[in-house]
Amino acid sequence: MPLLKYEQIAEDLRTRITNDEFGPGDLLPSGRDLAEQWGVSRATVVKAYDVLRNDGVVVARQGAGFTVAETPVARPAGGRRAGSARVSGGAPYRRLGVPDRTVPPPRVVDALGLESGAEALRRVRLLLLDDGSPHSLVTAWFPPAIADAAPRLAMKGPIAEGTTHYVRRETGRSPVEGVDITTVRLATDEEARLLEVEQPTAVAVLLHVALDQDQQPLVCEEGVTASQLFEQVDNYPMG
Repeated sequence: MPLLKYEQIAEDLRTRITNDEFGPGDLLPSGRDLAEQWGVSRATVVKAYDVLRNDGVVVARQGAGFTVAETPVARPAGGRRAGSARVSGGAPYRRLGVPDRTVPPPRVVDALGLESGAEALRRVRLLLLDDGSPHSLVTAWFPPAIADAAPRLAMKGPIAEGTTHYVRRETGRSPVEGVDITTVRLATDEEARLLEVEQPTAVAVLLHVALDQDQQPLVCEEGVTASQLFEQVDNYPMG
């Protein structure tokens, strides 16, 4: 299905931000300029900017239009739901280390359908509470086919448009189903260090797999949260 005009404008701005034409804090083109460029109404441009704002890509500055967000946000593992804005449930985070290719742990190998000994691309982030202390440690694993087609995943630093949008733009593949499995175990020494908790401590581990329309995995995320900070709330109808 072809993109609507406001979606085309939003995607064009995402691409320009991703390609570093605009950096964090930079002022983006005005509504008038974009309306003239694209031959659309100002209302259409406003709708495009609303999409980007809901995804945490831009922020509105009173009297100055829109600027690229300076503080990226990310959601916990498995935090994405159909129709949800990227900033829903999002939190500030710190990227840890540099993305690398390595052999994942066995449960991730199984989730991604990899052969034994195959490597995947690893990106690690530490989600933070409002006071800057750690909330959860999230390791995202991308299968080789995705990593090869979306090279920015291997670069250090955040992807302004978010990995879901970026992967879709580069591969044409989008998540249509998520599988989440939550287990409980003791933290490893490295997890305890990063989460700033004393050993021994229990952690909740959420293994999230995003599948595309062909039931092929796009990413597997493992989120580790100290037990005292973990909370899961489900709302559902009861007949």
